[in-house]
Amino acid sequence: MMPEQDQPMETAIGLEIHIQLSTREKLFCSDPVDFGAEPNSQVCPVCLGLPGALPVVNREAVALAVRACLAFGCTVHPVSVFARKNYFYPDLPKGYQISQFERPLATGGGVRVRMDEEGTEVPIRIRRIHLEEDAGKSIHDRFPGATAVDLNRTGTPLVEMVSEPDFRSPAQVRIYLDQVKRTLEYLGVSDCNMEEGSLRVDANVSIRPRGTLELGTKTELKNMNSFSGVEKALRVEIDRQRSLVARGEAVEHQTLLWDERKAEVRPMRSKEESHDYRYFPDPDLPPLKLTSAFIERARETLPELPEARRTRFIEGYDLPPYDAGVLTSDRELADYFEGVAERAGSAKVASNWVMGPVLAAMKEADGGAGSFPVSPGALAELIGLVEEGVVNRRGAHTVLDRMVQTGRGKEGHPSQIVQEEGLAQVSDSSQLEGWVLETLAAHPEEVRRFRDGESRLRGFFMGEVMKRSRGKADPGEVARILSAHLQGEKE
Repeated sequence: MMPEQDQPMETAIGLEIHIQLSTREKLFCSDPVDFGAEPNSQVCPVCLGLPGALPVVNREAVALAVRACLAFGCTVHPVSVFARKNYFYPDLPKGYQISQFERPLATGGGVRVRMDEEGTEVPIRIRRIHLEEDAGKSIHDRFPGATAVDLNRTGTPLVEMVSEPDFRSPAQVRIYLDQVKRTLEYLGVSDCNMEEGSLRVDANVSIRPRGTLELGTKTELKNMNSFSGVEKALRVEIDRQRSLVARGEAVEHQTLLWDERKAEVRPMRSKEESHDYRYFPDPDLPPLKLTSAFIERARETLPELPEARRTRFIEGYDLPPYDAGVLTSDRELADYFEGVAERAGSAKVASNWVMGPVLAAMKEADGGAGSFPVSPGALAELIGLVEEGVVNRRGAHTVLDRMVQTGRGKEGHPSQIVQEEGLAQVSDSSQLEGWVLETLAAHPEEVRRFRDGESRLRGFFMGEVMKRSRGKADPGEVARILSAHLQGEKE
């Protein structure tokens, strides 16, 4: 048999995604969940685990967790059990974390990772989704030579989404995370803000000889603060494990921290097993029992999910896959596009406008479709003015800028802005011909060069005519008249 270090190796990656639920209160008490509050100002006897304090489950958190489970095709169990996960850490005042272990909220389900626009998919199985509370936060850079502890996050409601080790490359992981994040945002389950800790990813990585079923020794990667960071960290760790195996050395079972600045991994501790946490059912919390009616109500409230909406945009609006992917990347953006398309009459024209100047304006304003000051109706009216020849595209961009800057876009006054600023398109042939003749007369050398074969100068002439008209000339008519005169002079 070929020695392991000489065999072709494959990667097996599993993910544990911790998702903060968008609730107003913590999982087992009524303390608010408010990022950025004064340290240790959002704590109480329950989340601090003081003697005599009893936890009570947050119904809103359970409802959001069930929505997530159903959206990913999981089986939601009528009965699940909260357990104590025992370990010591400075930011865990109780000495244990309330989680779920042997009887989680849901199992099964999966995500079909779309690897390209042609529809190539990789199925990723979900092992379980369970509810748990968050720990506090240790802060190592606030005071020189000391570590501070902020317990505001203690008790914040989370779901942990655990995949099977079905990923074979960091690229698959990156796309999976993008799809999961987009789905969670569509559901309203979480804002998925990684900078605020609303979504955190740990990865279990191992390599094995290709074609074998048994997993190799795994390491766990932590401290990855972005999807690109996850992808980079995985590549570094896979290369590290491959190098060890190639040298005939063993991979050690341990937890590793990713150092973004140095682009390297470093050991944090030996990897714990489940028995190290001494799980047992929490004596202060009864089993979580969900009625079939509760689960079905959650199912009925599920929105159209991003992959289904993308497919509908391709098939129903006849959009290219790329357009459909961009437009469904955000639920509010997809809603905005549909509002424009229904009023404008042409989905492709609406898509061009939303993906072009509208997205550019949103990016410049550092906002999204929900706060964009131009309503779908106003944009559709502006598109109609362009299609009718009332204003050319350049003038329409000016109108859009005015609506964004003045806030008149919500009321929908594009035609008034066209009139007030004199942006109406000029299509009168005699006036256009006058601008063309003035332009040619002003640039005799360029005319000669054009006649000698420098056809690229046609764009120069078009630009000069548009300048003379202050952008109001009908470009199509200008091109026709310009060609006629240039051809006539050639002859």
